[in-house]
Amino acid sequence: MGPVTAAVLQLVALIGALALCYLPFGNYMAKVYTSDQHWRVEKWIYKGIGANPDTEMRWPAYLRGVLAFSVVGVLFLYLLQRLQGILPGSLGFSSVNPAQSFNTAVSFVTNTNWQSYYGEQTMGHVVQTAGLAVQNFVSAAVGIAVAVALVRGFARSRTGEIGNFWADLVRGVIRILVPFAAVAAVVLVACGAIQNFSGIHEVGQFMGGSQQWNGGAVASQEAIKEFGTNGGGYFNANSAHPFENPTPFTNLFEIFLLLVIPFSLTRTFGVMVGSVKQGYAILATMFTIWLGFVALMMWTEFAHHEGALQIAGGATEGKEVRFGVGSSSIFAVSTTLTSTGAVDSFHSSFTGLGGGITMLSMMLGEIAPGGTGSGLYGILIMAIIAVFIAGLMVGRTPEYLGKKIGAREIKLSAIYILITPALALVFTAASMALPTPPHSMLNPGAHGFSEVLYAFTSAANNNGSAFAGLNANTDWYNTMTGLAMLLGRFLPMVFVLALAGSLAEQKPVPATAGTLRTEKPLFTGLLVGAILIITGLTYFPALALGPLAEGLAS
Repeated sequence: MGPVTAAVLQLVALIGALALCYLPFGNYMAKVYTSDQHWRVEKWIYKGIGANPDTEMRWPAYLRGVLAFSVVGVLFLYLLQRLQGILPGSLGFSSVNPAQSFNTAVSFVTNTNWQSYYGEQTMGHVVQTAGLAVQNFVSAAVGIAVAVALVRGFARSRTGEIGNFWADLVRGVIRILVPFAAVAAVVLVACGAIQNFSGIHEVGQFMGGSQQWNGGAVASQEAIKEFGTNGGGYFNANSAHPFENPTPFTNLFEIFLLLVIPFSLTRTFGVMVGSVKQGYAILATMFTIWLGFVALMMWTEFAHHEGALQIAGGATEGKEVRFGVGSSSIFAVSTTLTSTGAVDSFHSSFTGLGGGITMLSMMLGEIAPGGTGSGLYGILIMAIIAVFIAGLMVGRTPEYLGKKIGAREIKLSAIYILITPALALVFTAASMALPTPPHSMLNPGAHGFSEVLYAFTSAANNNGSAFAGLNANTDWYNTMTGLAMLLGRFLPMVFVLALAGSLAEQKPVPATAGTLRTEKPLFTGLLVGAILIITGLTYFPALALGPLAEGLAS
């Protein structure tokens, strides 16, 4: 069997597994967020934090809950790292320096999981499990909660109430993330991933000296890092490390984990708004872009005119030999089209055009299918933009799901789609213009520029993957990527929740003969086109300076 055929078969198996889970898992998540019953353990948590889960919130109160919870998370994780040197289970590692502690705390709280450090050489067991792993759960739950709040904005009418943040947060963790991640962790352990609290061991001889490896609760963190579209690895090699990702099966299983919630949330959306066809339309948009990008990535990495690459069967540099070019291509596209950021290959070693695809995947806003929650609310914002464009074409006030899309809704949506590109491009420009930051580039020319552009695109989109050719462990990059992650996570949420409140206050508009049928393939095509065109117009000049210039020159 050739490598291309093997890659196609893996892709088919992955799509089949996602299809089998779509209906039951999507329906289950809809039930979780519409139930009026509280589990006993949830009641204990509500009592402990002093929250009343039955109190409905308007969008400012919901936003205050999101921000307050996240600020506490940043402070706790920052202090945990600064105190690591005196904590038990630190494996002898010293406290993390202030700039890197700030960057890491922000990274994991914002569901970015950008890492400017070697995990196995920096973080002990306590920080990894009590700090980073906990944030993997709660940051993912925050994203789903905000998405569900926006869905309620479409589903409700004549009220400004969009749910209760504390109830949505706790239910997301207790009913969705913890049980399914536990099952995934068992699967990973059964397939060879490690799960222990062992210390540091010297193993064999490596290039004339011994190599040090340490254990850890790797399988449990690997499960939630993928399932919650987090991405931060226990080891620097991330999902290319055999302790995290031992076999080709676990590699495909991890890709499945990082895609299953974002895709299934479209079913949750359809059930909650009372029209599963609307969910299918959003699903079709996500799937079309994802499959198209996977096919394009495979083509760039398999098909080459260079003799050495033809003999190797593809661009094998930077690819883990256990997985090969095809599986690495699927993983790379899936991790950058979601907000995961986990890697099983070296993105900097992809072909020029292949590296550009990983960047473009993030630049789309990570909405195909996107992160846990963030992908759904991101594509719903784009759906509003698409119906607005359609309304301009026919001279009719746009409507979506029975809600008028007026000036307020369009302003909120427009600001939302401008935030992330502004952050990525402004921080990249500053890093290239100032005298010191370019010294972190390990490559000259177009590839060096791509390293910086990738870093800030990843940070602003809360992805977390890196080209890995950039020395990001400097005060400048730790601070600036930290700010990009903070602003890229919470500024869009402000406008999403404000939009949810505005929609919830509206009176439903009955459908007429002139209403755009947003559940039809025509709208799916319009939405795909709007996403690609808006992204292309925004980022094309920067892409032309980096990956396009490199790809055309090779």
